[in-house]
Amino acid sequence: MIPVMEFRQFTEQQPAYRVLKPWWDVFTDYLSVIMLMIGVFGCTLQVMQDKIICLPHRISSRSENICEVNRSLLLHVQSNASDVLREMKGVKTDLDLQQYSFINQMCYEKALHWYAKYFPYLVLMHTLVFMVCSNFWFKFPGSSSKIEHFISMLGKCFDSPWTTRALSEVSGENPEEKDQKKSGTSRSNTTLSPEESSLEKTQSLRSIPEKIVVDKPSASALDKKEGEQAKALFEKVKKFRLHVEEGDILYLMYVRQTVFKVLKFLVIIAYNSFLVYKVQNKVCCEVKEIRDVTGYTVFECNHTMAHLFSKLSYCYLFLVAVYGLTSLYTSYWLFYRSLKEYSFEYVRHETGINDIPDVKNDFAFMLHMIDQYDPLYSKRFAVFLSEVSENKLKQLNLNHEWTPEKLRQRLQTNPKNRLELQLFMLPGLPDTVFELTELQSLKLEIIHNVTIPASISQLEDLQELSLYQCSLKLHTSATSFLKENLKVLRVKFDDNRELPNWMYILRNLEELYLSGSLSPDASKNIVLESLRELKCLKTLYLKSNLTKIPQSIVDVSSHLQRLYLHNDGTKLVMLNNLKKMTSLIELELVRCDLERIPHAIFSLTNLQELDLKENNLRSIEEIVSFQHLRKLICLKLWHNGIMYIPEHIKKLSSLERLYFSHNKIEILPSHLFLCNKLRYLDLSNNDIRFIPPEIGVLQSLQYFSVTCNKLENLPDELFFCKKLKTLKLGKNSLSILSPKISYLSLLTHLELKGNHFEFLPQELGCCCALKRSGLIVEETLFETLPSDVRDQMKAE
Repeated sequence: MIPVMEFRQFTEQQPAYRVLKPWWDVFTDYLSVIMLMIGVFGCTLQVMQDKIICLPHRISSRSENICEVNRSLLLHVQSNASDVLREMKGVKTDLDLQQYSFINQMCYEKALHWYAKYFPYLVLMHTLVFMVCSNFWFKFPGSSSKIEHFISMLGKCFDSPWTTRALSEVSGENPEEKDQKKSGTSRSNTTLSPEESSLEKTQSLRSIPEKIVVDKPSASALDKKEGEQAKALFEKVKKFRLHVEEGDILYLMYVRQTVFKVLKFLVIIAYNSFLVYKVQNKVCCEVKEIRDVTGYTVFECNHTMAHLFSKLSYCYLFLVAVYGLTSLYTSYWLFYRSLKEYSFEYVRHETGINDIPDVKNDFAFMLHMIDQYDPLYSKRFAVFLSEVSENKLKQLNLNHEWTPEKLRQRLQTNPKNRLELQLFMLPGLPDTVFELTELQSLKLEIIHNVTIPASISQLEDLQELSLYQCSLKLHTSATSFLKENLKVLRVKFDDNRELPNWMYILRNLEELYLSGSLSPDASKNIVLESLRELKCLKTLYLKSNLTKIPQSIVDVSSHLQRLYLHNDGTKLVMLNNLKKMTSLIELELVRCDLERIPHAIFSLTNLQELDLKENNLRSIEEIVSFQHLRKLICLKLWHNGIMYIPEHIKKLSSLERLYFSHNKIEILPSHLFLCNKLRYLDLSNNDIRFIPPEIGVLQSLQYFSVTCNKLENLPDELFFCKKLKTLKLGKNSLSILSPKISYLSLLTHLELKGNHFEFLPQELGCCCALKRSGLIVEETLFETLPSDVRDQMKAE
């Protein structure tokens, strides 16, 4: 006998796959097992027992070749001969056992209908096809890998402690309700036994939502390892969703196998209904070929299993009919429901996690199948599709990793002497940051999904906030706190839509720094919302690619003191709005592709510092108009293409700092040195060959740089500038340094490297403030000084 267990390989699958088998698949699997048993039972009978038993039929020679004999005549003959038969002990046929076996075999092959012969094999074959077809999508390479990954993730998501934690924390409960529940839980724990407590937690999913079943203490017990495992699950689910939602192979495979089963059911019912009556007990057999061997041509045969096969065939037809009707219901479910879209609406409503996205294609189909098994699976799985849940997990992991002690170790003092914490490329902002009550400046770089909670109000000393490529959300209380306390805001953005809307209401803000490139179309019509609310704004820094100064800046023109525009080489055309900013004391127009000094600048009567770095200035004849700017003390015209300095420079009598470095100046006019208040003069990186002796007029000069020029000698008058502290003469063609260098007793920094000096004058020893670290010169040249001078300079 063939054991049924041998056929397990056709349907064997992992036990975890049962979640993808709805009730109709389970039901048809059991029907297949019953049909398989019918087929195996029939096959076993065919093998173990005689299939047919035949006896020769005696007839007259005249009708020897007639197969059908009149039944009534045969009965009459039998009744007339009954007495004779009773007297005889049997009809003598003179056939031995071998001949009977031969006759049985020949009649089985020739006379028995094929359906009666092969019925059990047909049942076995059809049943195996049904079983293989029902589970084919679990075995097909294109679909089995997706199913395997999905089942693996589903089990991990279902058992993850984070699922319970998320369903409790993202529940939308207010603090008062949480406090009431917490106190109620503590009271109930004192009155309920452990058994009663466990029963309370296992009530119906629909009757008591899971978000209120889990109490706070159990939800908080999520260790670091579990958090890391949940984080890995989020990444797997995210990648799996992107992969599976691209196609619908699982849906198509299941539809095709269901349609195939329906068609096969129709075929089986059709031909079985027509052939089932062919299974008969008595069979008339006529085989002429064996007359010479047996002496007979006509035989009366009995199909020994016909009665049983007939009953089995009707039973089999009934099972196939039930199987087919179930498959028809499956087809109805497949074609009349939108199975390629899945909505988590009820999960969002029940759990309070409102950002769970709807899914489509194969992902949606598998979730529909899961719902037929147990909707709880899809509910718990949905937690790992929620960005809110993922952010909560990241926040929890961040808080584990970044303790207050670790954050305090990263505190530094920034250039403005504020205690600053800088965080770079973190998955979020640790809540522990708001425990650093001494924090004055917070700098966040490339951190996405930053949420500033109400607890920021604990940072009473916070005055400065820097956001570099960060997406930020503010709690309402946090907005109120920043509105009252924030003094400095720095924002670096990639798109002007990333500018935070709340920055326009920071009424105590004093400094605003905005940096980010705009698309060409956006830059023409850049819209900064009104800055009218920024009543205290004194400094505004814009680094972008503007073509005109935004109109909104005019809103703060009455109190804006410092304006910095860095334009990344984009030509700044319209500057008329500058005329209205009469309170400006500092103005920077850097890399604005300016070819002339804008006339609007000459209206800024309070201007003290002007920086026109890295423009396309060739001529600066307009400099004469600067004489109207009586308060101008610093002028920076460096990194341009200026060829000469006009003589009108002498009219800028109030100048104290002048930057002409990195230009193409060849000749220094003597009028330049009539600006006798100059304390800082930078002429480095030009083509200057000669310094006029009028430089001696600059008795207030403290810093003078002519590095990277073509000087061959220095005027002695240079050394009459006795207040010089820094003198840079490097990378020229100087060969002699005058002994009058001794006049510069306040000199602390002297750069001589890159010239043609053969020795240094010993009078350098008179520069008492000059030390070896401040003397930039080749070591071999330094050795030419007397040893006592060298020792004096080396003594720090």
